Amino acid sequence: MDKPKQMVVMRRDLKMRKGKIAAQAGHACVTAVLAALEKERRMGQVRAEVGGILLTPGGGAATPLSEWFARGVAKVCVYVDSEEDLLAIDRKAKAAGLLSALICDNGLTEFHGQPTYTCLALEPALPEQVDPITGDLPLF
Repeated sequence: MDKPKQMVVMRRDLKMRKGKIAAQAGHACVTAVLAALEKERRMGQVRAEVGGILLTPGGGAATPLSEWFARGVAKVCVYVDSEEDLLAIDRKAKAAGLLSALICDNGLTEFHGQPTYTCLALEPALPEQVDPITGDLPLF
């Protein structure tokens, strides 16, 4: 099995501060991983240890999520330049059967009080699953 990765798609057109980018990307990554754990009914198999979080082995075949935990937590951050492009990636992911954590900031610290879609993260998946969706996007 190829090494799974988690794709993070940021909106570059918003010109967010670095701290805001980090916060939004972190929110998306955590949300996507928690949703993937729930989808596989593996929330009870998460264990915190010094140096990281582990997913205890469960019965059944390995999945991209379990391989992602076992072989390393690879994340790749790419960007789009509009809300329309971000929403299109979200639709493509869902059409392909992948979980997509689309983050809408409530606008309290940036964006003039307007709720704003800032980024999304996909569940950890194999390159052949995510590359058709995000493979043409530039690295952030």
